Amino acid sequence: MLIVQKFGGTSVGDLERIQNVANRVSETKKAGNDVVVVVSAMSGETNKLVSYAEHFSATPARAEMDMLLSSGERVTASLLSIALNEMGHSAVSMTGRKAGIVTDSLHTKARIEEIDPTTMNNALKEGKIIVVAGFQGVSLEGNVTTLGRGGSDLSAVAIAGAVKADLCEIYTDVSGIYTTDPRIEPKARKLDQISYDEMLELASLGAKVLQNRSVELAKKLNVNLVTRTSFSNEEGTLITKEENIMEKPLVSGIALDKNQARISLMGVNDRPGIASDIFNKLAKSDVNIDMIIQNKAHDGNTNIDFTVAKGDLYDAKAVVDTFIQDGEIKADSYNEDICKVSIVGVGMKSHTGVAAKAFTTMAENNININMISTSEIKVSMVIDEKYAELAVRSLHNAYELDK
Repeated sequence: MLIVQKFGGTSVGDLERIQNVANRVSETKKAGNDVVVVVSAMSGETNKLVSYAEHFSATPARAEMDMLLSSGERVTASLLSIALNEMGHSAVSMTGRKAGIVTDSLHTKARIEEIDPTTMNNALKEGKIIVVAGFQGVSLEGNVTTLGRGGSDLSAVAIAGAVKADLCEIYTDVSGIYTTDPRIEPKARKLDQISYDEMLELASLGAKVLQNRSVELAKKLNVNLVTRTSFSNEEGTLITKEENIMEKPLVSGIALDKNQARISLMGVNDRPGIASDIFNKLAKSDVNIDMIIQNKAHDGNTNIDFTVAKGDLYDAKAVVDTFIQDGEIKADSYNEDICKVSIVGVGMKSHTGVAAKAFTTMAENNININMISTSEIKVSMVIDEKYAELAVRSLHNAYELDK
């Protein structure tokens, strides 16, 4: 088999853990498989590099941040390659550029445009173990780019699709996908399998095991994806097509996202196209919008509330300020003390009362719901952040996810 194995920051957190990864990769190679390894930066390294940059500037240039942050993964890749060569294997480390990963020009949030696997395929034909620095690529202009937090997952899935791997294994510090965060609810249960769509919802709604863009790409490329722990031989969770799951659960999991900020626009000029103007300008500033609520006030003006990731709040404020200066918006307010809790399950498609149970559970625990968003397989609620863990545990119990 041709297997792509990705190891996250905690799996390569120190030299001893890098050696542990080398041992696991060695076992996979000795079993007769070809192996491509994708690695993240050592645990804490990216945060350390960010703090270095912030020492000099509160708003460092994004192109310079890409140059800086991409170094963390290169360190890990070279160290793992050195360890594997010392064990008698023929291993070679590659940057995103050398691996043929070409992205667009959007620094710190680049998207993969294509992968030319020629160099990797040639190395595999020579029997080498390839160790790729994840999270990075190169733009058509030749500049180093990074794929955003969690981008090593995306690197691994994209590489698996490009080299036509039989399996892509994502190794983390947890043994698979759980019904919710076990640190919040100790009764959380590990899932044997989950659909691409459910995993995509959980990843995009705050579950941190996999990056949402990597799940989306895995579905598109039909990559066989397994997430498991690097610290034991315990079986992980298979992420697969919905039709491959025999019994579709009503609710598969509860996700919590604390990286949310609410923006309220009051007295918005109620004219045709105002919402289009606001959100198009936010889009041009690369601000990703999540939930949106619009209400028409009695005075003829409109109130608009929406949520963004906290990291996009600075750019969002800058856009809103232009509309206030033009007299299109009378007032604005911002709230970072919120969170989003969501229930996800493909079984919602064929069952009624799922949302009603969520709202009832919130009411029974005196938790006020500020915003609601639904889709075919999920219900999301914005609540005050102080109730985050209570909400997760209460919903987990209400849907009996520990059974």
